[in-house]
Amino acid sequence: MAIKKFAVAAYDDEDVLFPAVSKVRRSGYKMHDVYTPFPVHGLDVAMGLKETDLHIAGFIYGLCGTSTAVGFISWIYTIDWKINYGGKPHFSLPAWIPITFELTVLFAAVGMVLTFCYLNQIMPGVKKHVFHPRQSDDLFILTLELNNHTSEADAIAFLKSTGAKETSIQMAEESWWYGRWDKKEEYEALNA
Repeated sequence: MAIKKFAVAAYDDEDVLFPAVSKVRRSGYKMHDVYTPFPVHGLDVAMGLKETDLHIAGFIYGLCGTSTAVGFISWIYTIDWKINYGGKPHFSLPAWIPITFELTVLFAAVGMVLTFCYLNQIMPGVKKHVFHPRQSDDLFILTLELNNHTSEADAIAFLKSTGAKETSIQMAEESWWYGRWDKKEEYEALNA
């Protein structure tokens, strides 16, 4: 995976974070992410993130559950295990509604949870770089992705001008990875 350089800024108040995010978007810096200790209403709009398509995935998973239930039950009762229940029809869709509903909900729920975990990179075994030890405690962390044309000193000065309490330059993986660091020296060399 690619190792990239990031400028990291720590803010202690969300009222300072919102104008900083707006300034970053206007300035042309590439915002990597914002880490907050609790959900901040409106931050996704301020960052310019598009609305999630998770509801579409849930609908598709629900359709898979419905088709699995109807297909499997109809195959059992019309082909594999035909039983004559006092002259009642073999293909009795109203009798299958409860199990069809349950499988629809099960497929949609499990599929959406797994998709949510994948998209947000929070699956078991996933390792992500922690930009600041207090990013999930009481600080708001804004990270900028620096490229070869971006000056580190300019990025740090810009972040300090937005009201950042702490700033730093860090090297990190650009996304998530599975596994663990086998040697402590590798991890320390990455963040030196």
